[in-house]
Amino acid sequence: MNPFSSGTRLRDMIRAIRSCKTAAEERAVVRKECAAIRAAISENDQDYRHRNLAKLMFIHMLGYPTHFGQMECLKLIASSGFPEKRIGYLGLMLLLDERQEVLMLVTNSLKQDLNHSNQYIIGLALCALGNICSAEMARDLAPEVERLLQFRDPNIRKKAALCSIRIIKKVPDLAENFINPAASLLREKHHGVLITGIQLCTDLCKVSSEALEYFREKCTEGLVKTLKDMANSPYAPEYDIAGITDPFLHIRLLKLLRILGQGDADASDCMNDILAQVATKIESNKNAGNAILYECVGTIMSIEDNGGLRVLAINILGRFLSNRDNNIRYVALNMLMKAITVDAQAVQRHRATILECVKDSDASIRKKALDLVYLLVNESNVKPLTKELIEYLEASDQEFKGVLTAKICSLVEKFSPEKIWYIDQMLKVLSEAGNFVKDEVWHALIVVISNASDLHGYSVRALYRAFQTSAEQETLVRVAVWCIGEYGDMLVNNVGMLDIEEPITVTESDAVDALEVSIKRHNSDLTTKAMALIALLKLSSRFPSCSERIKDIILQNKRSFVLELQQRSIEFNCILQKHQNIRSALVERMPVLDEATFSGRRAGSLPTSVSTSTGTARNLPNGIAKPAAAPVADLLDLSSDDAPAPSSSGGDFLQDLLGVDLSPASAPPGTSQPPKAGTDVLLDLLSIGTSPPAQSSSPASNILSSIQDDKASLANLNGLASLTSLSPNATSASPAPMMDLLDGFGPSPQKKEENGPAYPSLVAYESSTLRMTFNISKQPGNPQTTLIQAIFTNLSPNVYNDFLFQAAVPKFLQLHLDPASSNTLPASGNGSITQSMKVTNSQHGKKSLVMRIRIAYKINNKDVLEEGQVSNFPRDL
Repeated sequence: MNPFSSGTRLRDMIRAIRSCKTAAEERAVVRKECAAIRAAISENDQDYRHRNLAKLMFIHMLGYPTHFGQMECLKLIASSGFPEKRIGYLGLMLLLDERQEVLMLVTNSLKQDLNHSNQYIIGLALCALGNICSAEMARDLAPEVERLLQFRDPNIRKKAALCSIRIIKKVPDLAENFINPAASLLREKHHGVLITGIQLCTDLCKVSSEALEYFREKCTEGLVKTLKDMANSPYAPEYDIAGITDPFLHIRLLKLLRILGQGDADASDCMNDILAQVATKIESNKNAGNAILYECVGTIMSIEDNGGLRVLAINILGRFLSNRDNNIRYVALNMLMKAITVDAQAVQRHRATILECVKDSDASIRKKALDLVYLLVNESNVKPLTKELIEYLEASDQEFKGVLTAKICSLVEKFSPEKIWYIDQMLKVLSEAGNFVKDEVWHALIVVISNASDLHGYSVRALYRAFQTSAEQETLVRVAVWCIGEYGDMLVNNVGMLDIEEPITVTESDAVDALEVSIKRHNSDLTTKAMALIALLKLSSRFPSCSERIKDIILQNKRSFVLELQQRSIEFNCILQKHQNIRSALVERMPVLDEATFSGRRAGSLPTSVSTSTGTARNLPNGIAKPAAAPVADLLDLSSDDAPAPSSSGGDFLQDLLGVDLSPASAPPGTSQPPKAGTDVLLDLLSIGTSPPAQSSSPASNILSSIQDDKASLANLNGLASLTSLSPNATSASPAPMMDLLDGFGPSPQKKEENGPAYPSLVAYESSTLRMTFNISKQPGNPQTTLIQAIFTNLSPNVYNDFLFQAAVPKFLQLHLDPASSNTLPASGNGSITQSMKVTNSQHGKKSLVMRIRIAYKINNKDVLEEGQVSNFPRDL
């Protein structure tokens, strides 16, 4: 007999395939077998049809195409014998799915088999329907399945319940037909039927609010009684798993009770006692018991408030953290992260155990525990928790240092009680893992140091000590170099010594040595070397005795292969040799940086973003701050208690625009500075033009022309210091042209009207597809209140539906938002939406208005979201 004829037994084919040595040999065997099966199908071979289909199923599981045998499934299903139907339905579930058009032909056969007198054939039809049911089949066969939920045999009721779950997921509209039959299944004694009935009720509650209310009112007490009987039941060998009666049924019951108790106080009260009983009686030394306890905790945390019960649940999770099984500890940490939003105090009691998990050998547990510690930190415990984390940072693995460092830096910035503690902790982090610290973190540290005038000496001495022991940490070297350049004289003269400091002796030569080492280290990057060159230029003015040595070090980079260093060397050498008269002013100490702007993360701020579902780029006008990589671009967090408004001191709009201090305080000692002198230098840099200066060929302007092309000087924090210090040699500019060029950044002349001062319209927000204009007015006799009418114009060819405008302001402002004129914005500017708002400034005259906005709409049923910040309000609002 041909070994590959249709009469070949299934086991012979499997043996032939498994004996193949190569994939090509296997393909040859399968190809010959498929050819024999096709021949049998074309000859309508009824005797071996079931055998051929069995072989096709095995071939299908190997990944070969078997679509030519689909009709054989339908023929076997239509036959009268149980063996043939069994193979036919099995083939139907394996070879077909709900997307196959052939499946439409089987609906009538399924209907007949669901009404068959043989319960085993009914079971076959229910299994098949539960696996491949489509929406059309669900609508056609739902009445038969609903009837079978009351069938005499428990196995059929169980299969009918599982099939019903598939039907209501495919067609949620049919859910109401299954509510009463599903409720009757909850009274079953047979555990198999009861489990499937509970699952059916759970899915009904998810798709139908009517079903949820019905089960909540009619079935909660019965479910509680069932769970109580389960918890107190005697030993039952047929359902026993590790000494616990049917843990699967326990878990299904707890999940359904969770849904019923969520948001309903009466249902929650009804189940409090049994949940406490389950939580205390179930043994936790077996995995089955731990599974029940985990679901019990989830139910307790989801239902309405019961303080004592929640403390019990969190204590169970605390015990999980001490378990040896990593999976149990991981799910406990995961649940505690959810529980902290409900009862943070109870979670705090397990802080020590959670900290131990941060040091676990399993990477997943370490990361999850670190995320939880981050949520646990507040103002009262930030010092001990940070101490623990920094101590672990010293011993942690290299691959974990990056994540741990980011968390520690974020915590220190967010909850720092005082600046000296903040500086100390950041120095410890930089010394241990400086190479893992991101740029915005050390930028923020520099800003904090510059603002702490009484800690300048302490900071530079601490950084000098750390530099001597941890010179391999790149970010530490950068901060140390910056501080030595700014406060090197304080380092040498021991200015501002604190009681907690140890005496240190540093000569001018020692300070220059540190900068020279930073430049000559082979592993220093370009940013560090560039910062060190700037620091040396500054020290050349402050350390006259080392001036020649500094000149030699700078000249050594004149022939550097790195163009950036070469350019800096040549320019700085030019300053040292030819411009002695302006050097002291040029390298004057950097003005105090705006801490609120630079250190936005420390105040909990978020960068303004404009996002849409399509990812298109947005062009923002001058009034909207744009996100950037450096902390200079970090914006105010309007939800923060202490989020400051843009500073109005000095009345200089360029100060807010660039985030630098151009006040006369930044002038060198002993020089007189006109109020707007620094503005000319910055306007020259920006190429936005003012009245021509009186001395166009001064040395300062020659230097400025070379420095303004120096991108690195503008990219790091030293660049602005060099530029703003040129102000004594610049002339004052007339403010009127600058206001015009900057589109209304300066306050415009007020017009007196009957209802108070009026202001010109301003474009508060503009993207490529949307423009928002504000019309601003004041109420007479009420300077704190500002009336704003927002006008939205659609710049795109698409109509915007479901248009929604939202705004947020800091706590010193109060915002009242009236309803919009419409929720549909016509296309191409053929109409607009208007919306009025009233803003009350409780600190009028001290802080200006600032506002975060969010605009949502739909384009062709696709959600689009745009966000931004409005900070170009007139200052006197």
